[in-house]
Amino acid sequence: MGVAALLLLALLLGVQLYVRLAPLPSRTEADDLSPRNSFAAVLTPADPGAEMARLDARIRATPRTRVLAGSPAEGRVSYVTRSLLWGFPDITDLWLEGAALHLRGHAVYGRSDLGVNRRRIETWLAGP
Repeated sequence: MGVAALLLLALLLGVQLYVRLAPLPSRTEADDLSPRNSFAAVLTPADPGAEMARLDARIRATPRTRVLAGSPAEGRVSYVTRSLLWGFPDITDLWLEGAALHLRGHAVYGRSDLGVNRRRIETWLAGP
């Protein structure tokens, strides 16, 4: 029983380390995303640059979220938000394309994100 428990603990630790340390993509292609593990929104605000700055500040203030690449000044930013317990990463891309502001979030692992990205993005969009 002790050996089995140690093996299980080692397996869980190995998965935890992989999830936390594996390299993350900073850019994704829409064709690579399944609707089951992603959510996207397109906005056409009067001032896309100002809206991008507002969203960037709101996203950066989200717990367990950090910038992977880019900046609002570049017109594109990629973020990673990790789940509380296991640290599973979700990637969010925010970018300007003409007068449209795009926001897309997706899970890195698994077939479904259980609606987490949709709820997160809707919360950011509904903010002050």
